[in-house]
Amino acid sequence: MVKLASAREIRQYGPRLSRKRSEYMNAGLYVFATVVLLMGFLAQFSREPKSGLVLLLIGFALILAVNLHDLVAHLAGVDYRFSLMEFDNQLALVEFAVPFVQSLGCLLSFLGILFLFILEEKGIGYRLENHALNLLIAGPVLWLIGSIHNACQIYERSDGHVQILQESVHIPFLLGSLLFVVGAIVNRSEHTGWFDRHGLMLLGRTWTWLGIFGSVFLFIGGLMNVVKVFKMQQIDGLRLEKLRGGAQERLVRVREGQVPLIIEDNLSTRKRQVPDTRLPVGSTPYKDVLVGNN
Repeated sequence: MVKLASAREIRQYGPRLSRKRSEYMNAGLYVFATVVLLMGFLAQFSREPKSGLVLLLIGFALILAVNLHDLVAHLAGVDYRFSLMEFDNQLALVEFAVPFVQSLGCLLSFLGILFLFILEEKGIGYRLENHALNLLIAGPVLWLIGSIHNACQIYERSDGHVQILQESVHIPFLLGSLLFVVGAIVNRSEHTGWFDRHGLMLLGRTWTWLGIFGSVFLFIGGLMNVVKVFKMQQIDGLRLEKLRGGAQERLVRVREGQVPLIIEDNLSTRKRQVPDTRLPVGSTPYKDVLVGNN
């Protein structure tokens, strides 16, 4: 659900000396967050379902933190130069869009659960309940969009082992996000027209069971991501290849002062290099021809 390990060599998960450790912590924290999320769904069947809401809030908050850390790591790798996205579509579609969209999805899901928790504590509020159900749909939809974007990575050269590692992360995240979307939509349709259900009663068993299976898929994807990060970090020669596009190479040249970063600078430079072909004032082509014949 989150693009934890970047395919770029210039990712910055922390200071140079602790970069590998920071990436391991990033991947491990996501696995822990999926476990908390799974326990939150399972707690809906207990005698204290409100404790499940608390666990869900913690799980969504942890996943949000991982996504934001991933986003900062990718942007730090390109010196936060958003203009480089024009030269590299995958920088925009994968490394920026995936953690950004899924961070927004985590935030919406967190707010939806928070609204239900407030209603359970303080009483009935029809508008707040309606917003909560809509947020529980919007959040997983953004997760699904991010998971689809995460499959937009294209590699020039990579062996089957690397591709299997990458797909073993993408597919569980995609299936988990899809289950969350289906569960939220079914739960919303089940409560349409019912005015005697409030608070925790709005979370049906279908939503809970699909949330459990979705969390299991996210947990599997998180574990496979830990394996992938370990392989990329520890085994020589086994790493994801650079993504297509000129953002990384252009950034290196910008740092070395070989090429300007802004397109307008290039345009102005080309304009200065074009020779001036205008005729001098007071002369015409016909006059020049007549003078040359005489």
